[in-house]
Amino acid sequence: MRLEYKKNDATGEELFYGTHSSGLKIYIIPKKDYSKSYAVFGTHYGSVDSEFIVPGERELTTVPVGIAHYLEHKMFDHPDGSNVFDKFSKYGANANAFTSFNMTAYLFSATSNLKESLAALLDYVQSPYFTEETVQKEQGIIGQEIRMYDDNGGWKVFFNFLNCLYNNHPVKKEIAGTVESISHITHELLYRCYNTFYNLSNMSIVVAGDVEPVEILGVIESGIKKNEPFSEEIKRVYPDEPEHIAKQYAEQNLSVAMPLFMTGFKDTDTGYSGKALLKKSIEINIILKMLFGKSSPLYKKLYNAGLINQTFSIDYTMQPDYGFSSIDGESKNPKKVYEAIIDEVNRARRDGLSEEDYNRVKKVLWGQHIRSQNDVEDIANEFLQLNLMGVDYFDYYDAYRSITFDDIKKRFENHFVPERSALSVVNPTE
Repeated sequence: MRLEYKKNDATGEELFYGTHSSGLKIYIIPKKDYSKSYAVFGTHYGSVDSEFIVPGERELTTVPVGIAHYLEHKMFDHPDGSNVFDKFSKYGANANAFTSFNMTAYLFSATSNLKESLAALLDYVQSPYFTEETVQKEQGIIGQEIRMYDDNGGWKVFFNFLNCLYNNHPVKKEIAGTVESISHITHELLYRCYNTFYNLSNMSIVVAGDVEPVEILGVIESGIKKNEPFSEEIKRVYPDEPEHIAKQYAEQNLSVAMPLFMTGFKDTDTGYSGKALLKKSIEINIILKMLFGKSSPLYKKLYNAGLINQTFSIDYTMQPDYGFSSIDGESKNPKKVYEAIIDEVNRARRDGLSEEDYNRVKKVLWGQHIRSQNDVEDIANEFLQLNLMGVDYFDYYDAYRSITFDDIKKRFENHFVPERSALSVVNPTE
């Protein structure tokens, strides 16, 4: 195959890309004179994909919650009992994997033996090995991991928050599933999910570092195993989600040193794709920084009153079919922090947003975007995450530049609605 080339004139970033006959999308980002290289091989498949129709079929397939994460774990098994991580260690590479709501990714970073490590990555992700015995053995291991999550304050405050925002959408369900749900996973179900979502036409690979694109392409092409691309999209089936939140407050007691909180707003303006989705994400991140960022009056007020500390953070999570903003941290009085946040939103709805703050924060956001491109892991992970939701990372500047203060005012009115906010708190066990 032949690679296409494009360059982002605003940042100087270069990209070589193309789609293999197998359907695999290949992206190579040269970073000259960088000592570390990074590769991430991902599939558009995550914890929310528990109901789907396989291309070419008509019947709905329903699988247990947590199976995407379970499948990620089982991909490291080999028939001869060998360990994938030992192979990467031999090459001096650091390998890992993760499962999120909408993607599963396998990755490594290396300062040498890049081609050997890349070949190993391609090999094991395309070599599933599941048996009834190994699947049953893994249930105990993952069950123990789930119990650890049940005692993790940061994990529980997050998913309790999502269970406040969402009535039906599977984003509210924990990524690893439950001990009960994973007990229904079989090796036949794992193969069914693998053969559906690990079809190379549903996958992308990103390599970033001081690399020679044609050479890297040669390694990737040599490592692609026989794969018939799907001629149609996998149909993912999600339940209808109403605009209203499920509940406004959730509270739990766990072994934490200080109360944890997470609050935020449910995004009901969904259905965006491509550059429009990226633009919406930038808009909400600008508003979050304007209202609650570390240079905002509210942050200084809360910090000086001892109600928040350095753990305070803000974020926006987006997908085409759902999204939510979140504000979290530690506080001796989470309810008071939540009240202050809602008061600030109501003040801004009454008095309007500051155009001066908008101009300042917008410049800060661009600076952060530029700095993120100095890390090969950050740029490759962000590139893959956006790519799997149909967004071009290189569109960031055009989307950013197109945003006006009027856009910000409209987005604020649409997203920051107090009635669609919720508060999750984890208190220390007495």
